[in-house]
Amino acid sequence: MESTIKVFERPFEELLEESVRIHGHLCAGQVLGVRLAIMGLRLIGISDPKGQDRKSFMVYVEIDRCATDAIQSVTGCSLGKRSLRWVDYGIMAATFINLKTGKAFRIVAREESRELSRKYCPEIKDKYRRQLKAYKLMSDNELFRVQEVGLEVPVFDLPGRPVNRVQCEACGDYVQDCREVKTKDGKVLCRACAHGAYYKIL
Repeated sequence: MESTIKVFERPFEELLEESVRIHGHLCAGQVLGVRLAIMGLRLIGISDPKGQDRKSFMVYVEIDRCATDAIQSVTGCSLGKRSLRWVDYGIMAATFINLKTGKAFRIVAREESRELSRKYCPEIKDKYRRQLKAYKLMSDNELFRVQEVGLEVPVFDLPGRPVNRVQCEACGDYVQDCREVKTKDGKVLCRACAHGAYYKIL
């Protein structure tokens, strides 16, 4: 199975090795993420994600776990390039969208694949090692549930230069890409000043 999976003629094991170098260790999440990324790219018609197709698609990830590093490694998408968006749902899922065609697919890792790993590798007692090996052998349908979805990417979320830049009237920080908050009395604030920050200034 794994030897037949390719992205722009790169075999699965090569993509997995590159992902492991970036992530720091080999785990079942890396295997899942690489497989998920390959499938997502194929579904939206992207064959050269780091080359000629690099500006043609975006990926939304729903979890900040190992698989996300693998998705980033295979696709070349990143937060800095604005081609990777993180939606904090806590679900092992990602949505791939072709920006030229509008085609989009959400891929969700099946929870039942954890238990199904016993069927593929019953001789391995440690569940993490068993899943690591089994996820390389399972079919896409056993690992993932695929949904074709509609997704409109707001212009201020697209890759490229900032759409706008305004100054917060409370703290003075500059806010890009329409992330500012306009109050009822007409003030322009950053989200930290409007809703409370995740940090506390000492």
